[in-house]
Amino acid sequence: MTVLRLGTDLAELTLSTWGAAVLGWSLKASVGGVPLLRPARHGGDGAPDETAAFPLVPYGNRIGGNAFSFAGHPYRVAPNAVDRYRLHGDGWLSDWTVEAATGSSATLVLRHRADTAAPWDYLARQTITLDGRELTLTLSVENTGRDTLPFGLGWHPYFPLTRRTRLTAPASSVWLEGPDHLPTEEVPLPADLDFRKAAPLPNRWINNGFEGWNGCARIDWPERGLTLLIDADPIFSRYVLYRPDTARDPSYAGEWFCLEPMTHAIDAFHRNNLGGLRPLAPGDRIEGTVRLTAVVK
Repeated sequence: MTVLRLGTDLAELTLSTWGAAVLGWSLKASVGGVPLLRPARHGGDGAPDETAAFPLVPYGNRIGGNAFSFAGHPYRVAPNAVDRYRLHGDGWLSDWTVEAATGSSATLVLRHRADTAAPWDYLARQTITLDGRELTLTLSVENTGRDTLPFGLGWHPYFPLTRRTRLTAPASSVWLEGPDHLPTEEVPLPADLDFRKAAPLPNRWINNGFEGWNGCARIDWPERGLTLLIDADPIFSRYVLYRPDTARDPSYAGEWFCLEPMTHAIDAFHRNNLGGLRPLAPGDRIEGTVRLTAVVK
């Protein structure tokens, strides 16, 4: 594992090759010194879900039954160490390689080979660039195998949650969650999950996929005098909103939430038209960029 430190005159970011995970992104002391992502716990030596952000590749979230069929062929995936499913694919549990790095930018790559646990052969690439108060993340995946397979991308950031946090993230509908964390029914936005206008996150368990996102979101922290603007490429047409509760996660203190840009729906492998997953022939690739800009008031 290698840790890289990036910076500009206004912000700084720490990046680990383990899981291609961001360990922290914050404004420098001269402009407030506040974190823009939740700082990694245990100095970045903990589990991937204790970092500030990590990529989702070659898909995000769960595959129902740890199995799917594509082009008439059945495929199975093995659960990973953190879930009874193969949660979030492989990238976040792998050590990436530094392809290039400067003082304000770094590109990490992962060459993953198919095995008995998962059928994907792929080359993933993540580039993070800082420019003032802006973070630009570009993520891509190329099918390096012999068979056409469905692929997807996502990004799993952890944002600070304060008492007065307000979220704006327009969507057209939301999927209800079943007891196994898989979606059950697509419904119109309920009042407490309607973020077409700025609204607080409800103080309860949230783990839902939202459809019809335009790629734009805004997080306002009034007591911090800070706003974060999110602008994602059209390929990220959905997002997952995640906030635990203390009943199911006693360690959760209500200090963070996740808004995860996604190219596909949860359990998209079992949806009509693959729910946003892209069938990639050998040599084909997909790519998407997410830009985050901090605005200090």
